[in-house]
Amino acid sequence: MAGNDLGGLLDGLLGGGGQGGSGGSGAGNILGPLLGALGGGDGQAADGNPLGGLLEMLTKSGLMDQAQSWIGTGENKPVSGEQIAQALPGDTLRKVAAQAGVSPQEAADQIAQHLPQAVDKLTPSGELPQPGASLEDLIKQQSL
Repeated sequence: MAGNDLGGLLDGLLGGGGQGGSGGSGAGNILGPLLGALGGGDGQAADGNPLGGLLEMLTKSGLMDQAQSWIGTGENKPVSGEQIAQALPGDTLRKVAAQAGVSPQEAADQIAQHLPQAVDKLTPSGELPQPGASLEDLIKQQSL
């Protein structure tokens, strides 16, 4: 399962133990399935990584200031679970929640909690990764 592998990498990047059990609240338990779902299930989007697509989706949903703050080098602006739930397609949120073993609202809350830090860590230079860069490679680079 690419989402589970991605989740483990994200947990490592964000300082989690990667040991979360069923329904655990580790960042990778929810962000791995989310990015896997947005990348067509194999962790890849058309440009090589789903991060840009996710941020574009958030921007179109009125969360441009928050998303830009996560990419930039300053303070990360918070986002609510309700805002995440409105920004993501309902079927994506339901799929992610099912994979994580939580309700869609709990999934949205967890995404809101962990996504700002994850994006911040994946964009240390204040820029989105180049098209074609795989998300797994980016995480491994940042974890070194």
